[in-house]
Amino acid sequence: MAIGLIIIGDEILSGKRRDQHFPKVVELLAERGLQLAWAEFVGDDRERITATLRRTFAGGDIVFSCGGIGATPDDHTRQCAAAALGRPLVMHAEGRANIEERIRETAREAGGEADMNAPDNLQRLKMAEFPEGASLIPNPYNRVAGFTVGHHHFVPGFPVMAWPMIAWVLDTHYAHLFHQEARAERALLVYGQAEAALTPLMELLQVSYPGVRVFSLPSVGDATTRRHIELGVKGNPEQVERAFAAMCAELDRVGAEYQRL
Repeated sequence: MAIGLIIIGDEILSGKRRDQHFPKVVELLAERGLQLAWAEFVGDDRERITATLRRTFAGGDIVFSCGGIGATPDDHTRQCAAAALGRPLVMHAEGRANIEERIRETAREAGGEADMNAPDNLQRLKMAEFPEGASLIPNPYNRVAGFTVGHHHFVPGFPVMAWPMIAWVLDTHYAHLFHQEARAERALLVYGQAEAALTPLMELLQVSYPGVRVFSLPSVGDATTRRHIELGVKGNPEQVERAFAAMCAELDRVGAEYQRL
């Protein structure tokens, strides 16, 4: 079962804010022996968000979606998820109770009493409207929950909220997937070789060791590093070691200069 990430928000695409979710989700998954298979960035466009979710709901992946679940006019994720599923958007009783308690608590801290019928509080309650059948993702920061539908998990765009919520989803729903597949990676830097010249070796390794994926990362170099290609193999640990040994042997045979990492 692959894992995907959707990051929603015009502010990311415009450059007003720098995305922090992608590297953190990679880190959270790696800590649990999992890895990200794909990621997509989507702006605050209802039709595009709905189309993206309709496509991913139709697949079998575990999907985390960050952003757009608030109640302001530029937050569309809850509505788009409902539209993609063909379900109504309904008030979640527990989600509403959590928000009401948060409103009352905030009012008490300010020395007053909350008016639950005030327009701003009624607007806040909309954050508990989710696609019919959704379950809650607890938010340890302010108790305004995210939601889950199937294997899709929707959290806020704020990292301080999103990251512990994603960790909770992983630990609560997917612990049985942790560290199931052993993985290893070996790589080296090859100097003075064109990537095209290394392609036959890469193709041979890919065929000879089916449990391994071969990768190459060319670099033009910088003030401290010469132009090089990072060449490596990753996957099944036993096959990785064999494939890496074969790679080094072939580079030695052709007299290529390289440095193991």
